[in-house]
Amino acid sequence: MSLQDDVMTAMKAAMRDKNQTALAALRAIKSEILLAQTETGSKEELTKEQEIKILSKLVKQRKDSANIYAEQNRADLAEPELDQAEIISQFLPAQLSEVEIEKVVVETIAKVGAEGMKDMGKVMGIVNQQLAGKADGKTISTIVRSKLV
Repeated sequence: MSLQDDVMTAMKAAMRDKNQTALAALRAIKSEILLAQTETGSKEELTKEQEIKILSKLVKQRKDSANIYAEQNRADLAEPELDQAEIISQFLPAQLSEVEIEKVVVETIAKVGAEGMKDMGKVMGIVNQQLAGKADGKTISTIVRSKLV
């Protein structure tokens, strides 16, 4: 079953349950998928990588918004954003722990022969490609920085 089918099934369930937060998150996913499909000018299915990229972007947007609301002491607005991020995350592959990410980073640094911050871009490119959808870019960046110092 494609992501679009999974989202439609979840939307129907959210409508039945009258879950407005889930419905808003699922509609955002559906909208982004449709936009990505029309961008190419065809109605063909998106690749798994494109779907993961869309979902990751939506989760990141929700988390960033929640952080801004939290900084402004607006928990009433931050909470729905975090709830939506959690709902969207259900469609992403299982996220790796920091220990697992660190292992991949260390292996990549050894393979590339990185020596310091000047090689951060090279390492980040490879690790991001390897862990697409499985890890947050900010977490990867933090770990790479700590290992390259």
